[in-house]
Amino acid sequence: MKWLQWAGLPVGIAILMGLVLHEGVDGLMQVIGQAGFVLLWLVPFHALPLLLDAYAWHLLLGKRASLLFLWWIATVREAVNRLLPAVGIGGEIVGIRLARWRVEDASGVSASVIVEVMVTMAVQYAFSALGLVLIVASTHQADALRTIGLALLLSLPLPVIAVVLVRRGGVFHAIERWAAHLLGDANPLLQGIDGKRLDADIDALMSRAGLLLRAFLWQLSGYVLGALETYWALSLLGHPVSIGGALAIEGLTQAVRHAAFFVPAGLGVQDAAVVLLAEMFGVDREVALSLALVKRMREILFGCAALVSWQVAEVLRRRNVMVESG
Repeated sequence: MKWLQWAGLPVGIAILMGLVLHEGVDGLMQVIGQAGFVLLWLVPFHALPLLLDAYAWHLLLGKRASLLFLWWIATVREAVNRLLPAVGIGGEIVGIRLARWRVEDASGVSASVIVEVMVTMAVQYAFSALGLVLIVASTHQADALRTIGLALLLSLPLPVIAVVLVRRGGVFHAIERWAAHLLGDANPLLQGIDGKRLDADIDALMSRAGLLLRAFLWQLSGYVLGALETYWALSLLGHPVSIGGALAIEGLTQAVRHAAFFVPAGLGVQDAAVVLLAEMFGVDREVALSLALVKRMREILFGCAALVSWQVAEVLRRRNVMVESG
């Protein structure tokens, strides 16, 4: 999958550069400059949606780690997935590793992350569907959105199949046995892995419908709150839209970005989607592209801060381990 991402990178860069050059850098800087440094408040604001998302994980993990700690991990997970060439799953691997600093149960932590990812897939589809309904109702451009709706429908079997396979059980135990046959039982990669127990822990979480529903609602609330970033940014840029419009723009932008997972950071693809969707609500093309660039700026600043905090935490932890052992 990594080669696919590297192949998608120049395509994404070309799309973004084409958008910027077509509108003109001077005009974009003027629009953004009129809003001023107040746009930087969008960076800390992003912590609020992630807090709701982290609370869903907090519930799935049985509250065995503090919400503040899981929120910090959530910022790192998002940064890894969005800013690094990790094919959208590297953040989950990092998240499992960091959570084990406070929760030693590797199987329980892994199960909570796997189930959380499945809940997230359901939330993304629900949020995208909400955006599709809102934009059709508001703009009456059903024909223009037929392709997006069809893409959502065609991609639906993939998460459904994943949930069915995991729900049947035995998946990770089978993977463990296959890896042991391929690599050998003594391979370091297989040490500490108990596929049978992981399957049992996942099944235990998946059988708790009430818990899954609460996690779903908390995550969905985080997505809805995150749409206020679009609402606020457009207000600051001088072209406000309704709450419903902001939800529609954010929901379908998320859908397009996840569909284009092979493009690192959704570069170009996300920005083109923001421009197209914002224009459907009467936003001037120059302002729409400014919105896309502002969202990209927030993503980079917030993500880089999270990645730096992760590396600092790693250094401090390694230093403490050396002090304790020596």
